[in-house]
Amino acid sequence: MAVFALATQASAQTRIGYIDQKRLLDNAPQMTAGSERLRIEFAERDRQLKADEARLAQLQERQRNATTLDEPLGDEIEALARKVRRTRETLRDELGRRSQEETAERFREINEAVAAYARENRYDLIVSSPVFYASPDIDITDQVLARLRQLARQDSAGNDNDE
Repeated sequence: MAVFALATQASAQTRIGYIDQKRLLDNAPQMTAGSERLRIEFAERDRQLKADEARLAQLQERQRNATTLDEPLGDEIEALARKVRRTRETLRDELGRRSQEETAERFREINEAVAAYARENRYDLIVSSPVFYASPDIDITDQVLARLRQLARQDSAGNDNDE
């Protein structure tokens, strides 16, 4: 009987929080900033690929409309098509790799913010989705998002001062 009373007393003092992981990742400014960094990093190469694709389409159209064999475009079209395929594949692979790196780094930052929030607010356990059920009373997603937004503003202000 005493063991049951002790266990009940300990569980009454335990603080548990819940994080909606998907909502956190979808709304964290760190994730948005990471996506923007990738967009900027790959913008020029993407622009060049689009230019090559447009050039390829023009050559293919010229070849379709050619009435004589005065314009032998087959070799040029084939070479450009190979270049476009290689570039597209390389970009896809590099973007995938960089996206994974960026996500892992942002995920680490987000996890650190969750842990810091939990320590500061004396939580004993934080669980994240998916779970079968979590009461809205223990959902701390909004508080952690507010913390992440504050950290993003601080980082942004720090970067503005560095420049």
